[in-house]
Amino acid sequence: MARLVKRAFKYRFYPTEEQAAELSRTFGCVRLVYNRALEERTRAWHDERRRVSYAQSSAALTRWKKTEELAFLAEVASVPLQQTLRHLQTAFAHFFAKRARYPRFKSRKKSRTSAEYTRSGFTWRGGRLTLAKMAEPLDIRWSRPLPEDTEPSTVTVSLDRAGRWFVSLLCEDTIAPAPATTAAVGIDAGITSLLTFSTGEKITNPRHERHGRARLAKAQRQLSRKAKGSNNREKARRKVARVHARIADRRRDFLHKLTTRLVRENQTVVIEDLAVRNLLKNRSLARAISDAAWTELRSMLTYKCAWYGRDLVVIDRFFPSSRLCGNCGTVRDTLPLNAREWTCDRCGTVHDRDDNAARNILTAGLAATACGGGARPRRESSRTGQPPVKQETRRATAGLRP
Repeated sequence: MARLVKRAFKYRFYPTEEQAAELSRTFGCVRLVYNRALEERTRAWHDERRRVSYAQSSAALTRWKKTEELAFLAEVASVPLQQTLRHLQTAFAHFFAKRARYPRFKSRKKSRTSAEYTRSGFTWRGGRLTLAKMAEPLDIRWSRPLPEDTEPSTVTVSLDRAGRWFVSLLCEDTIAPAPATTAAVGIDAGITSLLTFSTGEKITNPRHERHGRARLAKAQRQLSRKAKGSNNREKARRKVARVHARIADRRRDFLHKLTTRLVRENQTVVIEDLAVRNLLKNRSLARAISDAAWTELRSMLTYKCAWYGRDLVVIDRFFPSSRLCGNCGTVRDTLPLNAREWTCDRCGTVHDRDDNAARNILTAGLAATACGGGARPRRESSRTGQPPVKQETRRATAGLRP
């Protein structure tokens, strides 16, 4: 059965000088309103122990527009300013629910430069998009068509550090389920091999950052020689940003193709719940782990499996996939990272570290699914003193023991 989902379509566009100036003013006002509202909320809590709602922030925005100091806020489109207050409200909701940190102020240099327009803030006519306060439609490069008989409900305009303008159109799209299959695959993430499948296939890590490292280092050296505040320094900064953007674009393209293939070929995909933030504390491997982009890989698998009717099973991060013998079920006490092969002390089986881990991940995922463990088995203790995933894995491999 086809699924109706909200899907964002991102395109590059080339604004005129007037449009670029208007958008730049809008970006600055959005950042100012967000920071002012955040400052007011923080002050109200620390001084009065009072929480400020979205409605109160919106009323404050109206008062700011009437002051001489902030009268320029009325010169830009009002919708992006209201939307940034809604984003702030969402950030606080996540903070109070303990899903995120306390909201931070937007920086002119480090924060993402963007503005969001809802339906009342733009005109969509004949496949052409015109934003509020603009006389001409945007010159968009339509690299792929939008879904038929649909109109965007939200438009987000952004400018990246490399000076590229993008517009993202949020539309309703109907996605047909992928062809039926019974195949299942377990995936072990790594650095030498980006992914190892339970089928024995290994995906070589493309190492996009390493391949662009020489070009990036040269651009950064040139940037360091330029005088601060000069036009030449801004040109050099953009050159560095373009190198970073090229690396990120190549990585994203590779991950999209890889995850699409996995979802098309398999009904069940089993992965580990990796604590990437903790792994990045390893100074020797942090750069390689960041380049592997395991978090982005999991994010893509999550929404693509949901779109195409596939099952994504995430096993516990403490499951000993590498140290567990897939033949007899024995768990080694230790296994150093440099040991790419190891021999089981009990049955004598020689294991490739990654192949064995991928097969164990698949077994654990299928066992958890069969026993109703859900997409992420919980780590509840039992009378055995072991998490459910470990117990189910031992049950699943019990018949293989000699």
